Amino acid sequence: MGGFIFKPLLYCYIILCHAEFISAPHMLSERHAGRPSAGYLSAADLSMGCRNKFGMTEGVLKFHPIHVSTSNIEYNSKDNKLEVICTIFTDDFEAALAKQYHAKTDLNKAEMHAAMDALIKEYIAANLKISADNSPVKLNYLGFEINREATDVYLESDKMPLVKKVDADASLLYNLFEDQINIVHIIVNGVRKSEKVNYPEKRVEQVF
Repeated sequence: MGGFIFKPLLYCYIILCHAEFISAPHMLSERHAGRPSAGYLSAADLSMGCRNKFGMTEGVLKFHPIHVSTSNIEYNSKDNKLEVICTIFTDDFEAALAKQYHAKTDLNKAEMHAAMDALIKEYIAANLKISADNSPVKLNYLGFEINREATDVYLESDKMPLVKKVDADASLLYNLFEDQINIVHIIVNGVRKSEKVNYPEKRVEQVF
């Protein structure tokens, strides 16, 4: 993926009874190694209780009745870019792409990778829109990879000044589930602000 190299990612998203949630660390790139954002759990914490990246036990994950995706948007002050990772259950993502584009989908087959790239690029562009300081942000699609039961999609912006306000419209998988939850983490200058939206809502606004 060019100069945007990622280490293996690890997420934990737990939906609590009062719609509260927490997340565990991931490394956006090797530049971020060793400095996870404040408030994140460690990988060791995640291993306790046999929890997976979405905060559910492996038995629950087989059925994952909670339809949830996450979008992590971070301003990289070294490169002056917004870096984005969307994480979506692979089977749900394949179903959403198939329904949207009436095409055969398989994100695991190497021979279909190029075709899936094209569908994912179009789908994410239509269902994740970001503005910084009230100006639309063009996101450059970098690619995707399978991470256990989920698919991670990587994007980044062109260079931009330090942002003070970030808006995101997240409607991932809204074409598939009416109980879909989208969790959006936005990080600027090490400050992380998180919010979740339920179908059909999609707007997240954060000021730093």
